[in-house]
Amino acid sequence: MKVVEVLHMNGGIGDISYANNSLVQRNVILMTKPIIEQAMSDLYCSLFPKNLCIADLGCSSGANTFLVISELVKTIEKERKKHGFQSPEFHFLFNDLPSNDFNTIFQSLGEFEHDLRKQFGEGFGPCYFSGVAGSFYSRLFPSKSLHFVHSSYSVHWLSQVPDFIEKNKGNIYITSTSPPSYINAYYKQFENDFSNFLKYRSEELMKGGKMVLTFLGRKVKILIPKNTGLIEEEKVDSFDVPNYTPSPGEVKYIVEKEGSFTINRLETTRVHWNNASNESNNGGYKMTRCMRAVAEPLLISQFGPKLMDLVFQKYEEIISDCMSKEKTEFVSVTVSLTKETD
Repeated sequence: MKVVEVLHMNGGIGDISYANNSLVQRNVILMTKPIIEQAMSDLYCSLFPKNLCIADLGCSSGANTFLVISELVKTIEKERKKHGFQSPEFHFLFNDLPSNDFNTIFQSLGEFEHDLRKQFGEGFGPCYFSGVAGSFYSRLFPSKSLHFVHSSYSVHWLSQVPDFIEKNKGNIYITSTSPPSYINAYYKQFENDFSNFLKYRSEELMKGGKMVLTFLGRKVKILIPKNTGLIEEEKVDSFDVPNYTPSPGEVKYIVEKEGSFTINRLETTRVHWNNASNESNNGGYKMTRCMRAVAEPLLISQFGPKLMDLVFQKYEEIISDCMSKEKTEFVSVTVSLTKETD
């Protein structure tokens, strides 16, 4: 399986699209808003750039794609008015893998820019938008061209499934029964990928540039339906999800080891699974839709589309039962970084 070819969220604006089933991700962005605002405020007040280049990595599509951009613009406009400067020219770069639904993003740009101009009024700087298709584990942008990089719930996805000494029989991801060598292989792959990510972003960011990254973090209980009779055991055993949820300590260790960035803030937040829905009585259903919007294309690449409805019906039963008996939440790890040297 080539991750770059199959990893993407469900596109479009239909019932099982990511655009309509990403309330958890939206709440994570809103919870990390103070960290993002502080980083952008510090950057603007240290550089006062006339042209501001901002990249969102792993942007996907839908309202969340524009949420961070909107919040960053609010911070910049507030600071520039406070200091009596003209609004800068904005260049927003939306990055994701080539299979991402970029069409939905660009079909919404006219309305988004209109809303920005209506909100900030006359004197608001011109905006330029670009889509950049490619893996963020490679170079994406010209040297020293970026001021600010943001990424939320993306960098925990790996560039590839790691090589294993032992198989993780009966599972498609790390569980309490996974062999130590399997877990170590995942960590080593994450360390290598995240180190490359930092290296390439350090080449693309200018001195003093900022980066805020949010990972799906450790202590998340992953519920995978087992032995449902829907999928052959051999297919399950031959499939592994290219995803690693790091702890804050692991993020800190890799950043300091790579050496290109200074850590300004490193924090964890928790989001209850009920935040997948605006209604308290259908959390299991909404959480299943959220997970389906994220995972379905990856699962189809291995198991085909025929059984997806049945698989996620079973998943909803397990999720709902779990949510009724225990506290279920996601743990997020957010790190705010500054590039200190050229």
